[in-house]
Amino acid sequence: MDAETVEDLLASFGPVRLKRMFSGLGVFADGLMMAIVIDGTLYFKADDALAESLAAQGSAPFTYDRRGRRVALGYWSAPEAALDDAEELAEIARAALAVARRAPARKTRARRPAAPTN
Repeated sequence: MDAETVEDLLASFGPVRLKRMFSGLGVFADGLMMAIVIDGTLYFKADDALAESLAAQGSAPFTYDRRGRRVALGYWSAPEAALDDAEELAEIARAALAVARRAPARKTRARRPAAPTN
């Protein structure tokens, strides 16, 4: 799934900004990352309630292996049926954006000031 396809799928949701990340794309709305695209699959940010709803529709969590352990990031695949129903996909996207809004902001490390040059 390329950037143009993602934008087309989410047109009913509203404008999104796509940014290359990792081995895929980050999908942003209102400055918040609400979805990712990895290996051609669209995954939405989900809390417990949204994850439960998506799982009931046949979705799976995004996971990857790290140092021999399976890691889940809290993103769930878009249900197949929603990929063919623009309004249903927009509803999921709105729920994912609400999850992103409630998520605590990540702290960034303070950078040391550059050493003065003479």
